[in-house]
Amino acid sequence: MYPDKFHLTQEQNRRFAKKNLVRLVFTTSRFEGLNTTLPQTQTIIDGMSAAGVSIDDTNVIVQLKRGWQYVIREDKPLSLNIEQNINLLVARYDSLDPGSFRTGNVTVELGNDNGEWQPSEINFEQEKKYFNELMQKDTSTTDKAMTLMYHNMRNQLFWDGNKRTATLAANKLMIDNGAGLINVPLNKWDKWNELISEFYLTGKMDKLKDWTYENGIQGIEFSFDPGLPRPTIDPEDYE
Repeated sequence: MYPDKFHLTQEQNRRFAKKNLVRLVFTTSRFEGLNTTLPQTQTIIDGMSAAGVSIDDTNVIVQLKRGWQYVIREDKPLSLNIEQNINLLVARYDSLDPGSFRTGNVTVELGNDNGEWQPSEINFEQEKKYFNELMQKDTSTTDKAMTLMYHNMRNQLFWDGNKRTATLAANKLMIDNGAGLINVPLNKWDKWNELISEFYLTGKMDKLKDWTYENGIQGIEFSFDPGLPRPTIDPEDYE
């Protein structure tokens, strides 16, 4: 139902993500309610303090930077252990137990008078079975990534940072398979949050995936022109 929109090599996808690192961090930080500007985010990612940004908000941005760098660079395929590593990074300063799967109850406030959502306690064996079956499913990378992202968000696998962790895990899968990135533009977040809240309450994912596929998949297309000159050296000879 959701064929991959982009067909890059892993290295091309990694470079695309690196090139857009600041915007990816800027967007993902909104899950924590940050209102930093893109230039402020750039300044913090460059290793400097940004005027008017609190230490807590700076830490969120720094840890998201490290999380994105991890999923871009990590050569091992996505696994539940890698999802733990992502959470350890992005939720380092705000989780009760960063990197550890949730072992108690949590309540998610949905906002906009939508009430709250209380997921069941985590059954690790069930989550492992779900993950393995999804990875083996005969469907596109984009479909798998969206399904995993929203499943993990709703089930709240970790004590905190679940949306950040789920987003980065899904993008690790996208990057590894050259399918682009999942990154919903900020001007569409009102509708996105509305759909996520609806999904939390109903458990029905199709409407949310349809919308994300149309609005949140980003990438780049390459076309080869045989009439243009190509490089004539082997770069490894100069390393």
